[in-house]
Amino acid sequence: MSDASYLSLQKLTLAYGDTVAVPDLDLDIAKGELIALLGPSGCGKTTTMRAVAGLLPVKSGHVRLDGADITHVSPNKRAVGLVFQSYALFPHLSVYENVAFGLKLKGLRGAELDKKVRSGLTSVGLSTFADRKPAELSGGQQQRVALARSMVMEPKVLLLDEPLSNLDARLRLEMRTELQRVQKETGVTMIFVTHDQAEALALADRIVVMKAGKIEQIGSPEDIYNRPVSSFVADFVGFENIFPLENGRLRTASGLEELSSQPPSAAGLAWRPRMVSLGTGPFRGTVRGTSFAGDSREYLLDTPLGAIKAEVEASAPAHPLGAELAFDLPAHKAAPLSTFS
Repeated sequence: MSDASYLSLQKLTLAYGDTVAVPDLDLDIAKGELIALLGPSGCGKTTTMRAVAGLLPVKSGHVRLDGADITHVSPNKRAVGLVFQSYALFPHLSVYENVAFGLKLKGLRGAELDKKVRSGLTSVGLSTFADRKPAELSGGQQQRVALARSMVMEPKVLLLDEPLSNLDARLRLEMRTELQRVQKETGVTMIFVTHDQAEALALADRIVVMKAGKIEQIGSPEDIYNRPVSSFVADFVGFENIFPLENGRLRTASGLEELSSQPPSAAGLAWRPRMVSLGTGPFRGTVRGTSFAGDSREYLLDTPLGAIKAEVEASAPAHPLGAELAFDLPAHKAAPLSTFS
């Protein structure tokens, strides 16, 4: 077994009754990787995670971990940890007792149990909170307890289901840092499920973008952000101006449109709002919306091509609603798409 296939999903098909949710999925994950399963609701990411955890029977295919086939191994025997979105802490138990719970089920007692629990609490910065109950903790602290409870079990793979969705913006940033630190210090292979592209970009070594139970694209955060392969991925990671190409011209709401420069050979092109050149160019549009975003100003243009979103530096001259503006979609700035749907 190669390190690249420490966790291997092979021709995995998952279903709820007669409805197939994930058909014939192949995915190899290296030991020590931090992987994000990214996609909208219903794309199959949580279903895939549940199959790895052993919480969903596999219709066909295999789940292999560290050289062993665990497809039909019970959840408590497959060395896979799971941190739930809701944290699932026992409200009547202290932080210490919550972290100790799984270890006690394994038969640990006395000094060995105490050492592991206190080491786990120290690793997530909660050594002084051992006697508190979950209700006495913030959301971020409760998340850390759930993380420590899983980590003390020394899982070969740790799964996190939308781990930061219940936290406010400041706490999400803190917990991103915490998850990265714990993962890098322990070397545990970690998979987290999220619909938040910013979260996936900030945390993951590799991102697996899923659509309708299938993998749409796998790559580094830089690849996914800058080089989406399809219109679906481009739209999901913030390319808001997306058009199919036909014979070197854009297919738009008003028909085929020539670009100001020769486009690459592709099924489509995608521009982020900041890639749109505003103020000069062969196209014209009317400002239908504008918003100030601190260091930038965003515009929504009503154009013959369809709605165009543009972004300029806040220091640039402001344009009022109803203003007529020239703009360009520079082909050299666009992301070429190999598939368009």
